[in-house]
Amino acid sequence: MGTKTEDETGADTGTATTEPTTDEVTGASPADGADTPAGDEAAEAAEAADGAEVAPEAGPSGVGQGAAAVVSAALGVVSLTGSWVGTVASARQSLIGQLESSGSSDVAEMIRRGYGDAWQANALWAGLFALTALVVGVVVLARPAFGAPGTPQAPWIRSVSWAGVALGVIGLLLAVLKYTDVLLGLPSTG
Repeated sequence: MGTKTEDETGADTGTATTEPTTDEVTGASPADGADTPAGDEAAEAAEAADGAEVAPEAGPSGVGQGAAAVVSAALGVVSLTGSWVGTVASARQSLIGQLESSGSSDVAEMIRRGYGDAWQANALWAGLFALTALVVGVVVLARPAFGAPGTPQAPWIRSVSWAGVALGVIGLLLAVLKYTDVLLGLPSTG
């Protein structure tokens, strides 16, 4: 059995090469079932049954835990640096305070309504972000206790979770101090 070759222009060169086929090399005939699809499937099944290693099922990869740990750390950072929601709430409360105290001539009341309430609104939102960071970080750290036994949590996930918890605690502490006017309270007017 040979094959004819053609050059790039498509013209027949008239030369034929003879290369042995797989039937000629192995000596098998098509009647043996070696080249039939059923023969191939039977050979593959026999290899699998003869002790070929079966890939074990992959366990949980920890992607969700890693993502939650990163979210916890990010929320902790947001609680410390401020958020858009906190800024909008602060500006809204400042505007409401200005509208309520527009007829009042008491300076202490104007400062409290215009700036103090806005400061507390910003502290409230920072505290909510810090509390969320703290809860998410603790859940990620506690997850292995309720998960599949024998599957350890990656060290970087624990580290980032602890960072989220620490930032959440610091953010919550600062938010409480800002809200209660212990940290940077309103100036006295009298």
